Amino acid sequence: MALPGHRRTSSDKRRRAAHFALKKINLSACTACKKPVLPHHACPFCGTYGGKKVVEVKKSVADRRKPQAKK
Repeated sequence: MALPGHRRTSSDKRRRAAHFALKKINLSACTACKKPVLPHHACPFCGTYGGKKVVEVKKSVADRRKPQAKK
């Protein structure tokens, strides 16, 4: 069975681990509602993708509690 040839020094460990940091999330604005959304994902607020409605979004609890204005 193979064994490591040399001890990994502390500087080698740090240099290797320098790429383990979390990347910053890249957000873009939804074209319909202008809220932040992940790229290549449907908007979780309005359900649009590429300018078209693709997902039916349920209303939040706060929106359902508001009294409806009578017309």
